[in-house]
Amino acid sequence: MADVARVGRLVLAPMLFLPLLLSLLSISDGYVTHRTELRGLSQSQSGNYLTTSELWFNQTLDHFSPYDHHQFAQRYYEFLDYFQMPDGPIFLKICGESACNGITNDYISVLAKKFGAAVVSLEHRYYGKSSPFTSLTTENLKYLSSKQALFDLAAFRQFYQDSISSKFNKSNKENPWFVFGVSYSGALSAWFRLKFPHLTCGSLASSAVVQAIYEFPEFDRQIGDSAGAECKAALQEITQLVEQRLPSEGKALKAQFGAAELDVDGDFFYFLADAAVTAFQYGNPDKVCSPIVEAKKAGKDLVDAYAKYIKDYFLGTFGERPQTYDQKHLKKTALTEESGSRLWWFQVCTEVAYFQVAPSNDSIRLSKVDTRYHLDLCKNVFGQGIYPDVDATNLYYGGNKTAGSKIIFTNGSQDPWRHASKQTSSQDMPSYIISCYNCGHGTDMRGCPQSPLSLEGNAEKCTTPDAVHKVRQQIIENMDLWLSECHDPLRRSI
Repeated sequence: MADVARVGRLVLAPMLFLPLLLSLLSISDGYVTHRTELRGLSQSQSGNYLTTSELWFNQTLDHFSPYDHHQFAQRYYEFLDYFQMPDGPIFLKICGESACNGITNDYISVLAKKFGAAVVSLEHRYYGKSSPFTSLTTENLKYLSSKQALFDLAAFRQFYQDSISSKFNKSNKENPWFVFGVSYSGALSAWFRLKFPHLTCGSLASSAVVQAIYEFPEFDRQIGDSAGAECKAALQEITQLVEQRLPSEGKALKAQFGAAELDVDGDFFYFLADAAVTAFQYGNPDKVCSPIVEAKKAGKDLVDAYAKYIKDYFLGTFGERPQTYDQKHLKKTALTEESGSRLWWFQVCTEVAYFQVAPSNDSIRLSKVDTRYHLDLCKNVFGQGIYPDVDATNLYYGGNKTAGSKIIFTNGSQDPWRHASKQTSSQDMPSYIISCYNCGHGTDMRGCPQSPLSLEGNAEKCTTPDAVHKVRQQIIENMDLWLSECHDPLRRSI
């Protein structure tokens, strides 16, 4: 993204977007002309997306101010190929804490085809091309929160429904809506149904991190459980060896892992831990376990084996960048394509924490990745007084004891994030665990592995495909019931 206009000022949204400005959308007091009415059927695109055709919606900057009427342009997408006009359901797929470059061709495409649904997807405020500001100072980030994002979704839902109603001359009857999300957007999906139950027939909250957690040692414990005894022992030995060698080898050791730029040792240790986490979280456990277990059995240097895994897979195939962990990078306020990590850390440091600290014993990650490391990061990157008020977040949403209705929670058995989700079923809120060796983050929507994308959420590479199929059938049954109750108010349960 490019940094344009005046730093810290609200930016006038241009009427025509030149290629040079395609990565920037900003504030406008008027309407963006890119989107004034519904277009016809979209053309399916081969590859990973159902559509990448960008559309724009004028969004309110501050939903909680009675006098501030500033707006910014927010990117969204629509896919109408399966839509049974004019009364079919509308699926709202929530984008989360990264740029939203289209509607991903995961399991939602199967569901849309089955239910004859339109699919729309709204980019989260501040991320991707939906930034209100060209300078992401802490002061300018004050409108970045889950609460504002939920109102964004509600306003967009009303805008899009009005567009549908106008196009098909529908005056009194709305389409039934259903909301979807994975991970943080899964939490938003659950919270949207909780806070706006009149705007959706139900929600699917996949791997939904609804419980804000200050200290989260369960995350690391799950990695150990998922790894198994041999792999866990190898990872722990690698951690010990790196801790022993770092004082004497310093930059050279970090460079071995492709992370010489990480001057803060805590950032480097966090990077090393996340490299292992990624394999388990996204359904590729053998990518990390096989080479280090084999190296240990052969008496080879485990640090060399782990460094090769990181360079080949974590930085290579997966595409992670060391600067994501670099506090020097996180402090940069200019709006660029690399700003997403700063934005998510702001949400972590103000609302949800999820501080992935080392357990008191039998830990994989280094004990120096503790609560103090996280709090110091928040202070260093965003300034004095920035810390996550997790009690307020859980008070507002209910955490994993949320008292909503018609929300489906799903989690993969190997996913460390499931310990921040709702894993017990309650009345009108079923919760399903998908159990298999490579069932990680968002398995119900993404299939196996969860990264790279399995088209249409193909589950055949899951070690137990039937486990995925069973949960998907339960999802369909709940959706079918709740959508029918929206169509027929006399059947609607309280």
